[in-house]
Amino acid sequence: MAVRLGELAVPVIAAPMAGGASTPELVAAVNRAGGLGFLAAGYRTAGGLAEQIDLVRKLTDRAVGVNLFVPAAPGDPAAVAAYRERLRPEAERWGVRLPEEIGPDRDDWEAKLDVLLADPVEVVSYTFGLPTAEETAAVRAAGSYQVGTVTTPEEARAAEAAGMDALCVQGPEAGGHRATHRVEDEPGDVPLLELLGAVRAVTSLPLIAAGGLGDGPAVAAALRAGAVAVQLGTALLRADESGASAAHRAALAELPETTVTRAFTGRPARGLRNAFIDRYGPYAPPAYPEVHHLTQPLRAAATRRADAQAMHLWAGTAHRAARTGSAEEIVAELWRAAQG
Repeated sequence: MAVRLGELAVPVIAAPMAGGASTPELVAAVNRAGGLGFLAAGYRTAGGLAEQIDLVRKLTDRAVGVNLFVPAAPGDPAAVAAYRERLRPEAERWGVRLPEEIGPDRDDWEAKLDVLLADPVEVVSYTFGLPTAEETAAVRAAGSYQVGTVTTPEEARAAEAAGMDALCVQGPEAGGHRATHRVEDEPGDVPLLELLGAVRAVTSLPLIAAGGLGDGPAVAAALRAGAVAVQLGTALLRADESGASAAHRAALAELPETTVTRAFTGRPARGLRNAFIDRYGPYAPPAYPEVHHLTQPLRAAATRRADAQAMHLWAGTAHRAARTGSAEEIVAELWRAAQG
């Protein structure tokens, strides 16, 4: 089951995009292009993850990855309650109810680990922190290669000490959640290429570059900066195999800019700037997944309306470069451009 990232036929990894964008079909398409596809376990139950692994194994006989969200410490209930009151008029306007009680949520962490120990995949990556030493050892014993997602040299040191086999270095240009190891941390703004150099200075582990890689020259620059592979997320959101909604796909081409906000989930995340972010971003507390659950009814209502001014539309800084077509063709074209 050993995987060598530097030996991929095409050094491109499909970013695990939780919430539905990453599908088994997308994983298989990136694999056909010679890259490495990833399933996103975040927000799924352990049973749902097992079903996705079963399906992807029917679609590809090549290596696949699974990404897990590491559980966070509980947020401040008073801060969450204050944000609820600020959002309440919005909920009343759209006829939805906000949850009054939000219980503990570990994203089915232990059960998902059990799934991956019973039915190992080739690569397991972690976002929002690191597993315990015992968990890392168990996943290693199952034969999986492990990748820690980091946003600073300090997190890189911690990931290496925890026994990771490689690091995904996420720059500030990346769409979706920043992978800071603590919810309350404000993500840095060191550009990806500089961040790769800073991380390389503290570790010799293989590095995967992630964030704002939307064209061939950007991919080539990341590889020259020391990455053994690049991770593409936003670049694949409009692909045929993506699970992104029609409204999200359209907004990638229509909305002009992105910004980092806690408005939707309580964690910093880069998305297309819209009215909801402008209204509520300054007031969202650093509480995840509490804010995620709190805003879920609002986000669902906005999605039903296809209201781009109220939806959470994760996107990286190169979102205007995202193109349509099969993911296999998109990856192949980017790789040709990176080489040429």
